[in-house]
Amino acid sequence: QVQLVESGGGLVQAGESRRLSCAASGGIFSTSNMGWFRQAPGKEREFVAAISWTGGMLYYADSVKGRFTISRDNGKNTAYLQMNSLKPEDTAVYYCAASRIGGLSSSRDRYAYWGQGTQVTVSS
Repeated sequence: QVQLVESGGGLVQAGESRRLSCAASGGIFSTSNMGWFRQAPGKEREFVAAISWTGGMLYYADSVKGRFTISRDNGKNTAYLQMNSLKPEDTAVYYCAASRIGGLSSSRDRYAYWGQGTQVTVSS
């Protein structure tokens, strides 16, 4: 059974940093592309970043490019999202997801496995 568990969320001040983690179990992590998405209240879930199963390809939403960094450690079955220079508009529930289909994608439909989410709140 595949399970993704996010952690690291919380309340931070604008301009500060936070690192989210996504621990995977079920044997698929090392062969899956991983993505991070977020959903703010009243908004659609949106793509944040993705990383290929080798870690060699990265993809970011324009809104976080230069501030967020996605990475992974296949030995620990864990993906990370380092978030720097946080802004109040980054406030959302952050979800990690795993995809075993094709190349990197920002489309939610390409990700079959999802975590339960972790709340990040950025105060001004």
